[in-house]
Amino acid sequence: MLRARSARASLYTGGMESETSPVDAAAAVPATRRALVRRPALNLAEGQLTHLQRRPIDLALALAQWRGYVAALADEGWDTIEVEPAPHLPDSVFIEDAVILFGNLAVVASPGAPSRRGETAAAETAVRALGLPVRRVELPGTLDGGDVLKVGSTVYVGRSLRTNDEGIAQLREILAPVGYTVVGVPITKALHLKTAVTALPDGTVVGYPPLVDDTSVFPDFLPVPEAEGTAVVVLDDHTVLMSSSAPRSAELFTGRGYRVVTVDISEFEKLEGCVTCLSVRVR
Repeated sequence: MLRARSARASLYTGGMESETSPVDAAAAVPATRRALVRRPALNLAEGQLTHLQRRPIDLALALAQWRGYVAALADEGWDTIEVEPAPHLPDSVFIEDAVILFGNLAVVASPGAPSRRGETAAAETAVRALGLPVRRVELPGTLDGGDVLKVGSTVYVGRSLRTNDEGIAQLREILAPVGYTVVGVPITKALHLKTAVTALPDGTVVGYPPLVDDTSVFPDFLPVPEAEGTAVVVLDDHTVLMSSSAPRSAELFTGRGYRVVTVDISEFEKLEGCVTCLSVRVR
């Protein structure tokens, strides 16, 4: 098996080639697959923490790992679009929290942490530049994109420290006309819902049981053996991107017939980040 490097991605071998693709109720899926990314801030080490103890962050290594993540997307056929950097917003690299895509409908989030509310303006500018229709979740509603998991036409939303009932209600109102069903999920053991669970291309929800409040919420739940194995980015129907910190989980996914690409994101994991946090995929 190839070892993951900070500058490039690695293919986890041992299996066949392998958040599910949403029902596109708003418009046709674009021919080109695009992903929004955002460069790490200079003060990355000052990012918010809720469930982990603060550890030193190597900014140079984090930047190298971010570049490796972006390169992995490009290697798999994704065009990356860099959102305007925010050098003094430490959590801004976690672009997923600022805007969520439902087909070609963009929903601008309403971050639960006041320090993160400056992150959304540039994300909105980026999706408008792509010609996408935009809706917003507004205060007093709060909603972080990391609390939103799309599985087909069902949208699971974590009721967490960052996302409240009003934010969930607003999202439900926005999405009902375009065919999505919003399901609230309690989250008390992790920062976001997608810290605890994500989904494989076939709709199976994967998660680390100690981080999941109630696995029965999900019709098809697959436990993974490592906390870092909860997060997968679906690159296509047969391929997922995940952290190199979870080799046993990667083996589990290859055993189910998926092709697994791994990247080293250890500096971002120290800040409760994962592979889903670092991009927003436009399908």
